[in-house]
Amino acid sequence: MTQFNDTFLKACRGETVPHIPVWYMRQAGRYQPEYRKIREQYSFFDINKNPEVCANVTQLPVDQLGVDAAILFADIMTPLKPIGVDVNIVEGVGPVIDDPIQSMADIQKLGQLHVQRDLPEIPETVQILTDRLHVPLIGFAGAPFTLSSYLIEGGPSKNYHKTKGFMYAKPAEWFELMDTLADLTITYLKSQVEAGARAIQVFDSWVGALGTDDYEKYIFPTMDKIFTEVKKMNVPTIYFGSGAGHLVNQWADLPADVLSVDWRLSIEQARNLAPNKTIQGNLDPSKLLAPWDMIQDETKSILDQGGSKPGFIFNLGHGIFPQADVATLQRLTTFVHDYTRKNHGGAE
Repeated sequence: MTQFNDTFLKACRGETVPHIPVWYMRQAGRYQPEYRKIREQYSFFDINKNPEVCANVTQLPVDQLGVDAAILFADIMTPLKPIGVDVNIVEGVGPVIDDPIQSMADIQKLGQLHVQRDLPEIPETVQILTDRLHVPLIGFAGAPFTLSSYLIEGGPSKNYHKTKGFMYAKPAEWFELMDTLADLTITYLKSQVEAGARAIQVFDSWVGALGTDDYEKYIFPTMDKIFTEVKKMNVPTIYFGSGAGHLVNQWADLPADVLSVDWRLSIEQARNLAPNKTIQGNLDPSKLLAPWDMIQDETKSILDQGGSKPGFIFNLGHGIFPQADVATLQRLTTFVHDYTRKNHGGAE
Protein backbone atom coordinates (compact mmCIF):
# COMPACT_ATOMS: atom_id res chain seq x y z
CA MET A 1 0.00 0.00 0.00
CA THR A 2 1.35 3.43 -0.98
CA GLN A 3 2.13 5.63 2.03
CA PHE A 4 0.15 8.86 2.28
CA ASN A 5 2.27 11.87 1.32
CA ASP A 6 1.47 14.69 3.76
CA THR A 7 4.38 16.94 2.77
CA PHE A 8 2.05 19.59 1.36
CA LEU A 9 -0.07 19.70 4.54
CA LYS A 10 3.02 19.99 6.73
CA ALA A 11 4.32 22.87 4.63
CA CYS A 12 0.95 24.62 4.91
CA ARG A 13 1.31 24.44 8.68
CA GLY A 14 4.90 25.72 8.59
CA GLU A 15 6.39 22.40 9.68
CA THR A 16 9.68 20.93 8.48
CA VAL A 17 9.39 18.63 5.47
CA PRO A 18 11.68 16.16 3.61
CA HIS A 19 11.41 18.22 0.42
CA ILE A 20 9.59 21.35 -0.66
CA PRO A 21 6.18 20.23 -1.93
CA VAL A 22 4.99 21.15 -5.40
CA TRP A 23 1.66 21.25 -7.20
CA TYR A 24 0.41 23.38 -10.07
CA MET A 25 -2.65 25.52 -10.46
CA ARG A 26 -4.76 24.24 -13.34
CA GLN A 27 -2.67 21.05 -13.32
CA ALA A 28 -5.51 19.15 -15.04
CA GLY A 29 -6.30 20.66 -18.41
CA ARG A 30 -5.79 21.11 -22.11
CA TYR A 31 -1.99 20.72 -22.11
CA GLN A 32 -2.59 16.99 -21.42
CA PRO A 33 -3.33 14.76 -24.45
CA GLU A 34 -5.40 12.50 -22.18
CA TYR A 35 -7.56 15.41 -21.07
CA ARG A 36 -8.10 16.59 -24.64
CA LYS A 37 -9.29 13.11 -25.52
CA ILE A 38 -11.78 13.17 -22.64
CA ARG A 39 -13.04 16.57 -23.82
CA GLU A 40 -13.93 15.00 -27.16
CA GLN A 41 -16.66 13.12 -25.29
CA TYR A 42 -17.59 15.51 -22.47
CA SER A 43 -18.09 19.25 -22.11
CA PHE A 44 -16.41 20.97 -19.17
CA PHE A 45 -19.54 20.95 -17.02
CA ASP A 46 -20.38 17.40 -18.15
CA ILE A 47 -17.09 16.26 -16.62
CA ASN A 48 -18.12 17.86 -13.32
CA LYS A 49 -21.49 16.12 -13.48
CA ASN A 50 -19.84 12.68 -13.76
CA PRO A 51 -17.99 11.93 -10.49
CA GLU A 52 -16.00 9.02 -11.91
CA VAL A 53 -14.78 11.02 -14.92
CA CYS A 54 -14.10 14.09 -12.78
CA ALA A 55 -12.11 12.00 -10.30
CA ASN A 56 -10.05 10.52 -13.14
CA VAL A 57 -9.31 13.99 -14.55
CA THR A 58 -8.32 15.25 -11.09
CA GLN A 59 -6.03 12.29 -10.43
CA LEU A 60 -4.35 12.22 -13.85
CA PRO A 61 -1.74 14.96 -13.16
CA VAL A 62 -0.93 13.46 -9.75
CA ASP A 63 0.03 10.17 -11.39
CA GLN A 64 1.56 11.83 -14.44
CA LEU A 65 3.61 14.59 -12.81
CA GLY A 66 4.30 13.23 -9.33
CA VAL A 67 3.00 16.33 -7.54
CA ASP A 68 2.39 16.49 -3.78
CA ALA A 69 -1.28 17.54 -3.93
CA ALA A 70 -4.33 17.20 -6.14
CA ILE A 71 -6.86 19.95 -6.74
CA LEU A 72 -10.48 19.18 -7.50
CA PHE A 73 -11.26 19.58 -11.19
CA ALA A 74 -14.05 22.14 -11.39
CA ASP A 75 -14.60 25.76 -12.33
CA ILE A 76 -15.05 28.73 -10.03
CA MET A 77 -18.45 29.25 -11.69
CA THR A 78 -19.71 25.76 -10.74
CA PRO A 79 -21.68 26.83 -7.63
CA LEU A 80 -23.31 29.77 -9.45
CA LYS A 81 -25.48 27.73 -11.80
CA PRO A 82 -27.63 26.25 -9.00
CA ILE A 83 -28.43 29.68 -7.54
CA GLY A 84 -29.90 30.90 -10.83
CA VAL A 85 -26.95 32.22 -12.85
CA ASP A 86 -27.06 31.21 -16.50
CA VAL A 87 -23.33 30.80 -17.11
CA ASN A 88 -21.59 29.04 -19.96
CA ILE A 89 -17.90 28.30 -20.44
CA VAL A 90 -17.08 29.46 -23.97
CA GLU A 91 -13.96 27.89 -25.48
CA GLY A 92 -11.25 30.50 -25.89
CA VAL A 93 -13.25 33.12 -24.00
CA GLY A 94 -14.10 31.83 -20.50
CA PRO A 95 -17.26 32.19 -18.42
CA VAL A 96 -20.01 34.13 -20.18
CA ILE A 97 -23.23 35.34 -18.52
CA ASP A 98 -25.97 36.67 -20.81
CA ASP A 99 -27.93 38.48 -18.07
CA PRO A 100 -25.43 40.39 -15.89
CA ILE A 101 -26.32 41.78 -12.47
CA GLN A 102 -27.33 45.43 -12.55
CA SER A 103 -29.56 46.03 -9.52
CA MET A 104 -30.53 44.99 -6.01
CA ALA A 105 -33.46 43.09 -7.50
CA ASP A 106 -31.03 41.02 -9.59
CA ILE A 107 -29.03 40.16 -6.46
CA GLN A 108 -32.10 39.28 -4.42
CA LYS A 109 -33.22 36.86 -7.12
CA LEU A 110 -30.17 34.71 -6.47
CA GLY A 111 -30.98 31.56 -4.56
CA GLN A 112 -29.15 29.74 -1.77
CA LEU A 113 -26.80 26.86 -2.44
CA HIS A 114 -27.68 23.45 -1.00
CA VAL A 115 -24.80 21.27 -2.11
CA GLN A 116 -26.34 17.83 -1.54
CA ARG A 117 -29.44 18.93 -3.45
CA ASP A 118 -27.84 21.09 -6.15
CA LEU A 119 -24.34 19.68 -6.64
CA PRO A 120 -24.28 16.16 -5.17
CA GLU A 121 -21.63 15.19 -7.71
CA ILE A 122 -19.07 17.46 -6.03
CA PRO A 123 -18.93 15.70 -2.63
CA GLU A 124 -19.24 12.35 -4.41
CA THR A 125 -16.17 13.16 -6.51
CA VAL A 126 -14.29 14.30 -3.42
CA GLN A 127 -15.15 11.06 -1.65
CA ILE A 128 -13.93 8.97 -4.59
CA LEU A 129 -10.64 10.88 -4.62
CA THR A 130 -10.21 10.66 -0.87
CA ASP A 131 -10.31 6.88 -1.17
CA ARG A 132 -7.91 6.77 -4.13
CA LEU A 133 -5.29 9.46 -3.62
CA HIS A 134 -2.03 9.11 -1.70
CA VAL A 135 -1.69 12.93 -1.61
CA PRO A 136 -4.03 15.55 -0.13
CA LEU A 137 -6.94 16.81 -2.19
CA ILE A 138 -7.36 20.59 -2.31
CA GLY A 139 -10.92 21.83 -2.57
CA PHE A 140 -11.49 25.32 -3.90
CA ALA A 141 -13.85 28.15 -4.70
CA GLY A 142 -13.77 31.50 -6.41
CA ALA A 143 -13.63 34.57 -4.18
CA PRO A 144 -16.56 37.00 -4.17
CA PHE A 145 -14.75 39.82 -5.97
CA THR A 146 -13.65 37.56 -8.80
CA LEU A 147 -17.09 35.94 -9.07
CA SER A 148 -18.76 39.33 -9.00
CA SER A 149 -16.55 40.54 -11.84
CA TYR A 150 -18.10 37.91 -14.11
CA LEU A 151 -21.60 38.47 -12.73
CA ILE A 152 -21.45 42.22 -13.39
CA GLU A 153 -19.29 42.36 -16.54
CA GLY A 154 -21.03 39.39 -18.17
CA GLY A 155 -17.69 37.74 -18.91
CA PRO A 156 -13.93 38.32 -18.72
CA SER A 157 -12.69 41.91 -18.52
CA LYS A 158 -9.37 43.68 -18.97
CA ASN A 159 -10.12 46.63 -16.71
CA TYR A 160 -13.17 45.75 -14.52
CA HIS A 161 -14.67 49.20 -15.05
CA LYS A 162 -18.25 47.95 -14.71
CA THR A 163 -17.44 45.95 -11.59
CA LYS A 164 -15.63 48.78 -9.85
CA GLY A 165 -18.19 51.31 -11.04
CA PHE A 166 -20.94 49.17 -9.49
CA MET A 167 -18.91 48.94 -6.28
CA TYR A 168 -18.45 52.71 -6.06
CA ALA A 169 -21.89 53.84 -7.24
CA LYS A 170 -24.03 51.21 -5.52
CA PRO A 171 -22.38 50.34 -2.18
CA ALA A 172 -25.56 48.87 -0.65
CA GLU A 173 -26.00 46.55 -3.61
CA TRP A 174 -22.29 45.73 -3.59
CA PHE A 175 -22.23 44.62 0.03
CA GLU A 176 -25.42 42.64 -0.46
CA LEU A 177 -23.73 40.84 -3.34
CA MET A 178 -20.59 40.28 -1.25
CA ASP A 179 -22.66 38.78 1.59
CA THR A 180 -24.54 36.53 -0.81
CA LEU A 181 -21.35 35.29 -2.44
CA ALA A 182 -19.54 34.90 0.89
CA ASP A 183 -22.32 32.64 2.19
CA LEU A 184 -22.22 30.67 -1.07
CA THR A 185 -18.44 30.28 -0.85
CA ILE A 186 -18.50 29.16 2.78
CA THR A 187 -21.22 26.59 2.10
CA TYR A 188 -19.45 25.26 -0.97
CA LEU A 189 -16.04 24.99 0.71
CA LYS A 190 -17.39 23.37 3.85
CA SER A 191 -19.14 20.71 1.77
CA GLN A 192 -15.84 19.80 0.12
CA VAL A 193 -14.05 19.56 3.46
CA GLU A 194 -16.86 17.46 4.94
CA ALA A 195 -16.53 15.09 1.98
CA GLY A 196 -12.78 14.67 2.52
CA ALA A 197 -10.82 17.60 1.05
CA ARG A 198 -7.71 18.13 3.18
CA ALA A 199 -7.11 21.80 2.30
CA ILE A 200 -8.88 24.58 0.42
CA GLN A 201 -7.77 27.37 -1.88
CA VAL A 202 -9.76 30.51 -2.60
CA PHE A 203 -9.04 31.92 -6.05
CA ASP A 204 -9.31 35.72 -6.15
CA SER A 205 -7.70 35.82 -9.56
CA TRP A 206 -8.66 39.39 -10.51
CA VAL A 207 -8.57 41.20 -7.17
CA GLY A 208 -5.23 42.76 -8.11
CA ALA A 209 -7.29 45.28 -10.10
CA LEU A 210 -8.10 47.00 -6.80
CA GLY A 211 -5.97 49.42 -4.83
CA THR A 212 -5.20 48.92 -1.15
CA ASP A 213 -7.82 51.39 0.12
CA ASP A 214 -10.58 49.82 -1.99
CA TYR A 215 -9.53 46.34 -0.91
CA GLU A 216 -9.65 47.35 2.75
CA LYS A 217 -13.10 48.90 2.44
CA TYR A 218 -14.89 46.70 -0.08
CA ILE A 219 -13.21 43.26 0.08
CA PHE A 220 -11.29 42.61 3.30
CA PRO A 221 -14.37 42.15 5.55
CA THR A 222 -15.79 39.55 3.15
CA MET A 223 -12.56 37.57 2.93
CA ASP A 224 -12.11 37.77 6.70
CA LYS A 225 -15.58 36.27 7.13
CA ILE A 226 -14.87 33.43 4.68
CA PHE A 227 -11.51 32.40 6.13
CA THR A 228 -12.76 32.75 9.72
CA GLU A 229 -15.62 30.34 9.00
CA VAL A 230 -13.60 27.84 6.99
CA LYS A 231 -10.81 27.86 9.58
CA LYS A 232 -13.29 26.20 11.95
CA MET A 233 -13.02 23.09 9.72
CA ASN A 234 -9.38 22.61 10.82
CA VAL A 235 -7.90 22.36 7.34
CA PRO A 236 -5.21 24.62 5.83
CA THR A 237 -6.55 27.55 3.81
CA ILE A 238 -4.82 29.20 0.84
CA TYR A 239 -5.56 32.60 -0.73
CA PHE A 240 -4.46 33.34 -4.30
CA GLY A 241 -4.64 36.49 -6.39
CA SER A 242 -2.93 37.53 -9.61
CA GLY A 243 -1.14 40.86 -9.85
CA ALA A 244 -1.92 41.43 -6.19
CA GLY A 245 1.51 41.83 -4.62
CA HIS A 246 0.51 45.26 -3.31
CA LEU A 247 -2.22 43.58 -1.23
CA VAL A 248 -0.07 40.94 0.50
CA ASN A 249 0.54 43.12 3.54
CA GLN A 250 -3.25 43.28 4.03
CA TRP A 251 -3.63 39.56 3.33
CA ALA A 252 -1.23 38.95 6.22
CA ASP A 253 -4.03 40.08 8.56
CA LEU A 254 -6.50 37.52 7.18
CA PRO A 255 -6.95 34.18 8.99
CA ALA A 256 -5.64 32.29 5.95
CA ASP A 257 -2.70 29.93 6.46
CA VAL A 258 -1.02 30.21 3.06
CA LEU A 259 -0.65 33.17 0.69
CA SER A 260 -0.13 32.27 -2.96
CA VAL A 261 1.67 34.96 -4.95
CA ASP A 262 2.55 35.41 -8.59
CA TRP A 263 5.91 36.19 -10.22
CA ARG A 264 5.50 39.97 -9.88
CA LEU A 265 6.47 39.66 -6.21
CA SER A 266 9.51 37.68 -5.10
CA ILE A 267 9.16 34.99 -2.45
CA GLU A 268 11.54 36.97 -0.25
CA GLN A 269 9.36 40.08 -0.56
CA ALA A 270 6.23 38.07 0.22
CA ARG A 271 7.91 36.62 3.30
CA ASN A 272 8.85 40.10 4.51
CA LEU A 273 5.29 41.36 4.01
CA ALA A 274 3.67 38.32 5.65
CA PRO A 275 6.30 36.78 7.97
CA ASN A 276 3.84 34.55 9.81
CA LYS A 277 2.31 32.92 6.73
CA THR A 278 3.35 30.01 4.56
CA ILE A 279 4.06 31.31 1.05
CA GLN A 280 3.16 29.52 -2.19
CA GLY A 281 4.47 30.32 -5.66
CA ASN A 282 5.62 31.62 -7.98
CA LEU A 283 7.26 30.62 -11.29
CA ASP A 284 5.93 32.62 -14.22
CA PRO A 285 3.95 30.05 -16.29
CA SER A 286 5.42 31.54 -19.47
CA LYS A 287 8.84 30.32 -18.34
CA LEU A 288 7.60 26.77 -19.05
CA LEU A 289 8.30 27.61 -22.71
CA ALA A 290 11.86 28.73 -21.96
CA PRO A 291 14.99 26.56 -22.40
CA TRP A 292 15.47 24.13 -19.52
CA ASP A 293 18.58 25.95 -18.22
CA MET A 294 16.51 29.10 -17.72
CA ILE A 295 13.67 27.20 -16.04
CA GLN A 296 16.15 25.48 -13.74
CA ASP A 297 17.96 28.69 -12.78
CA GLU A 298 14.71 30.53 -12.09
CA THR A 299 13.37 27.61 -10.07
CA LYS A 300 16.59 27.40 -8.02
CA SER A 301 16.24 31.07 -7.11
CA ILE A 302 12.64 30.59 -6.01
CA LEU A 303 13.48 27.45 -4.03
CA ASP A 304 16.46 29.06 -2.33
CA GLN A 305 14.27 31.94 -1.19
CA GLY A 306 11.41 29.68 -0.15
CA GLY A 307 13.63 27.07 1.47
CA SER A 308 15.35 29.53 3.78
CA LYS A 309 12.88 28.51 6.50
CA PRO A 310 9.85 26.20 6.85
CA GLY A 311 6.56 27.19 5.30
CA PHE A 312 6.95 27.20 1.52
CA ILE A 313 5.12 25.45 -1.34
CA PHE A 314 6.38 25.60 -4.93
CA ASN A 315 3.80 26.44 -7.57
CA LEU A 316 3.34 28.58 -10.63
CA GLY A 317 2.28 32.20 -10.34
CA HIS A 318 -0.90 31.31 -12.25
CA GLY A 319 -2.37 28.27 -13.97
CA ILE A 320 -0.80 25.94 -16.52
CA PHE A 321 -1.77 26.97 -20.05
CA PRO A 322 -2.56 24.72 -23.05
CA GLN A 323 0.83 25.19 -24.77
CA ALA A 324 2.78 23.82 -21.81
CA ASP A 325 4.53 20.48 -22.22
CA VAL A 326 3.87 17.48 -19.97
CA ALA A 327 7.53 16.42 -20.11
CA THR A 328 8.69 19.85 -18.92
CA LEU A 329 6.35 19.73 -15.94
CA GLN A 330 7.48 16.21 -15.08
CA ARG A 331 11.10 17.35 -15.18
CA LEU A 332 10.30 20.43 -13.12
CA THR A 333 8.53 18.42 -10.41
CA THR A 334 11.44 16.00 -10.15
CA PHE A 335 13.92 18.87 -10.01
CA VAL A 336 12.04 20.61 -7.17
CA HIS A 337 11.99 17.41 -5.14
CA ASP A 338 15.62 16.42 -5.80
CA TYR A 339 17.11 19.89 -5.42
CA THR A 340 15.37 20.63 -2.11
CA ARG A 341 16.16 17.22 -0.62
CA LYS A 342 19.86 17.88 -1.27
CA ASN A 343 20.13 21.59 -0.65
CA HIS A 344 17.55 22.50 1.95
CA GLY A 345 17.19 19.35 3.96
CA GLY A 346 13.46 19.73 3.50
CA ALA A 347 13.57 23.39 4.55
CA GLU A 348 14.69 22.36 8.02
